Amino acid sequence: MDKIKHKLLVLSGKGGVGKSTVSSQLALYLSHIGYRVGLLDVDLCGPSIPKMLGLESKDVHKSTKGWVPVYTDESQKLGVISIQFLLGDKDTPVIWRGPKKNSMIKQFIDDVNWGEIDFLIIDTPPGTSDEHISVTEELLKHNPDGAILVTTPQAVSISDVKKEISFCNTMKLPIIGIVENMSGYVCPHCSECTNIFSSEGGKLLAEQCNIKFLGKLPIDPNLSICSERGINYFTEYPNSSTLAALKSFVDNFSLKPNTTN
Repeated sequence: MDKIKHKLLVLSGKGGVGKSTVSSQLALYLSHIGYRVGLLDVDLCGPSIPKMLGLESKDVHKSTKGWVPVYTDESQKLGVISIQFLLGDKDTPVIWRGPKKNSMIKQFIDDVNWGEIDFLIIDTPPGTSDEHISVTEELLKHNPDGAILVTTPQAVSISDVKKEISFCNTMKLPIIGIVENMSGYVCPHCSECTNIFSSEGGKLLAEQCNIKFLGKLPIDPNLSICSERGINYFTEYPNSSTLAALKSFVDNFSLKPNTTN
């Protein structure tokens, strides 16, 4: 952990808001622009990161220095760890009680040999329960930058994200900012973005809670297709509005200075 410059959790109090999409695309974007990135999937009951990155058939290996991440390509710019790599059959459910989950999360935090990387992005399950407490407590030992909170524009999502803000405050986990996912629909033919849900909910929540608003990510059918097929979206659609949105999103980060160098 001491060799990792920045450690970010992706959180939301609600399922279905696109945490895994935000985590995976943020990791892909950062590696796309030259950073070395680790992506840790701690959604133990619903690990979707391997499928989204085309890594479902891969296995994780252990060295004398710990588990070795599964890399997306030969450049080793993006390494991934997920419970899916340990299960073998992708349809095998994780039917574990809290203590076993907590033990696995501790191993993920302490026993992975990421090497010297710029960013570790941690994709979490929905809620504010065992997994979140375990990963936050373990990460707080290693001086994390904080949490990126994901919401959709609707009021029902905003309400649940408020609970996640309270969770972060209770755990003394810094909040980097809020991103509004599924903010508008990008037509695959004309590239026009249309609001099919309500709009500005994430921005209003950020203003209300005095938290930085990182930006909006639209619904992009091409991104959905790439995620379903495990294809790198940025190499397929280098001029997309989603790529521009992620650039703006990253430009809005206010990360603490790296103290490891």
